[in-house]
Amino acid sequence: MRRLYVVTHPEATHHVAGRVGGWFDSRLTARGRVHATAIAARLRELVPPAATIELYSSDLRRAAETAAPIARRFGVDAVLVPDLREKSYGVAGGRPQAWLDERFVPPPATGERLDHDEGVEGAETKLEWVTRVYRAVGRIRSGTAEHQVAVTHGGSLSWVVAAWLGLPVEACAYASFRASAGGITVLAEDDRFHNRTLHTLNDTGHLAG
Repeated sequence: MRRLYVVTHPEATHHVAGRVGGWFDSRLTARGRVHATAIAARLRELVPPAATIELYSSDLRRAAETAAPIARRFGVDAVLVPDLREKSYGVAGGRPQAWLDERFVPPPATGERLDHDEGVEGAETKLEWVTRVYRAVGRIRSGTAEHQVAVTHGGSLSWVVAAWLGLPVEACAYASFRASAGGITVLAEDDRFHNRTLHTLNDTGHLAG
């Protein structure tokens, strides 16, 4: 059974400051660093003792800081994958969330939703965002370890799951898998039929207290 453990980074400075994340390179808060250690401990419980892992991470600081205690716990190096980044919000990155909310143009209920212009200069379209995360999952799936860990962001988690399940990019016009900061999502593929499943979505039990 092949497994991919997808980690969404825990609390970062842009969360508590009420600022737009995206490609803005925020760091983990003190609470986030405690949760990153708890994530590493939980992964050590989930991965069989004799198994080795491959560890991949978004290159944004808050994700790399989440990957660091995992790397230490398992004695591996994290491979930084820019394609695992959160959506780029262009000029809105790092600005107050209210600034983006005033300008953001949501997609229509029907019609063009993937290549929709959200009204923010320099922002990725959903199609660009989904396409690069799918590319990241393709890179991860080319690895050879039966147990892999990918550290990403809450928004990009949806596209990691969709890519794993083999959903066509067009399905991402509506598909969504909600995850909170510091959650662990487990994806699995069986050895006989090679069916891929969403085993666990957004486990946060390790963050209690």
